[in-house]
Amino acid sequence: EVQLVESGGGLVQPGGSLRLSCAASGFTFSSYTMTWVRQAPGKGFEWVSSISSSGGSTSYVDSVKGRFTISRDNAKNTVYLQMNSLKPEDTAVYYCNAGLRATPSISYWGQGTQVTVSS
Repeated sequence: EVQLVESGGGLVQPGGSLRLSCAASGFTFSSYTMTWVRQAPGKGFEWVSSISSSGGSTSYVDSVKGRFTISRDNAKNTVYLQMNSLKPEDTAVYYCNAGLRATPSISYWGQGTQVTVSS
């Protein structure tokens, strides 16, 4: 059974930090590109960040560049999103996604973790 389980969300004040984790199982984690996607209240999904299967390449949406860092530990089957200098507009449910370039129509999703940035 494929599983992606996000954790680490919570309530934080503007300017604060959170570290999200996504623990994967049931597939060959080290072969997959991992992505963080978020959904703000009442809005659609927004791509946030991706990391290649080996961890050698990362990318970010402009709005989080310099504040967020994606990383992965293939030995632990886990991908992380370190979020610093959080802003209220970062409030969203954060989901991790696993995908392969060769089969872009097939991907795995977690259940999400809530991040709320509020003073």
